[in-house]
Amino acid sequence: MPSVLFVCLGNICRSPLAEGLFRHAVETAGLAACFEIASAGTGDWHIGDPPDPRSVDIARKYGLDIGGQRARQVQTEDFHRFDLICAMDRTNLTTLQDRAPVSATAELRLFLRDPLQDVPDPYFGGPDGFEHVYRMVAAGAFKLLDGLHPFRT
Repeated sequence: MPSVLFVCLGNICRSPLAEGLFRHAVETAGLAACFEIASAGTGDWHIGDPPDPRSVDIARKYGLDIGGQRARQVQTEDFHRFDLICAMDRTNLTTLQDRAPVSATAELRLFLRDPLQDVPDPYFGGPDGFEHVYRMVAAGAFKLLDGLHPFRT
């Protein structure tokens, strides 16, 4: 079973959206039983908190419920537990690379690879930023699934 972890800074804006959208893509493809999906943050400020209300609202606008998620920080075990760890931006990718143990088995990469780009942090912006991030992450979730499971129906 492939396992994917989505990572941003605090695990309240971008990575919860990525987790919810990728889960939706997997369910839409009829592959829910085939994947383990989670999200985390590189920082510890929001451990145990639900996603930012603006992330919850934008997800709800498009029919997704991410309100039950709770923020957690990336742990050393994650580098062995997950097959793929997707950073939402280059800064978090560098942090993950610095924290990964030598024995890590997970592939670490940037979430958006075609084209290669960061998903901007919408935390200090308004609703338009969350809409923009949602659209970027939605497109990226389906591309990621196609890359991981190219023969889906």
